[in-house]
Amino acid sequence: QVQLVESGGGLVQAGGSLRLSCAASGSIFSINALGWYRQAPGKQRELVAAITSGGSTNYADSVKGRFTISRDNAKNTVYLQMNSLKAEDTAVYYCNAEVQVLEAYGSRIHRYEYDYWGQGTQVTVSS
Repeated sequence: QVQLVESGGGLVQAGGSLRLSCAASGSIFSINALGWYRQAPGKQRELVAAITSGGSTNYADSVKGRFTISRDNAKNTVYLQMNSLKAEDTAVYYCNAEVQVLEAYGSRIHRYEYDYWGQGTQVTVSS
């Protein structure tokens, strides 16, 4: 079982900054891509930023130049530094992890990849 726990959300004024963290724990063999998504009321969940195991990143056009995603592989943690926040950044932010786990079946061990989600953290930007 793998758990993702997010932290760092809150209320901030427009132009301010927040840093989100998401720590993965449990029976983890390795973590491939990590990402941050957000969902505003009445809207679909959208990708905000993602980072591969090799460190390559991609961002939604709406956050380029303002948000930075990073990861600490030793801590199984992904971060999202959010600067110059705008009212339209208000949403629940979710982290996502592509996690490889080992599962034993008799004398054989298999490696599987699963998608895990955090519980979400609210970010509210007041204008």
